[in-house]
Amino acid sequence: MNLEIKGVHYDIEEETKEYIEKKLHKFDFATGLLVDLVITIKREQKRFIFEANLNFRWGQSSHLKVKGYDIKEGIDALIDKLDGKIHKEKEKIQDHGKKV
Repeated sequence: MNLEIKGVHYDIEEETKEYIEKKLHKFDFATGLLVDLVITIKREQKRFIFEANLNFRWGQSSHLKVKGYDIKEGIDALIDKLDGKIHKEKEKIQDHGKKV
């Protein structure tokens, strides 16, 4: 899986990158399912917008978005959303495999 972490109007510190990468170890089970994951952190006045674009190996793409005022809470919320989406897609593929 290719991982890219970008900042828009925000310089991402090494500590933030390490925090995100540490949280992404939660998805080690899905490394064969994901082609790439792009996480973008945007700063708008006092608020952050956290976005994730993920591409699955079977061609499905997803875009997730979370807004928040605290960087770590926003990252945690985005990771939780990613977790739900990855599990949902994995179940779809497994269910489809059983029906065939």
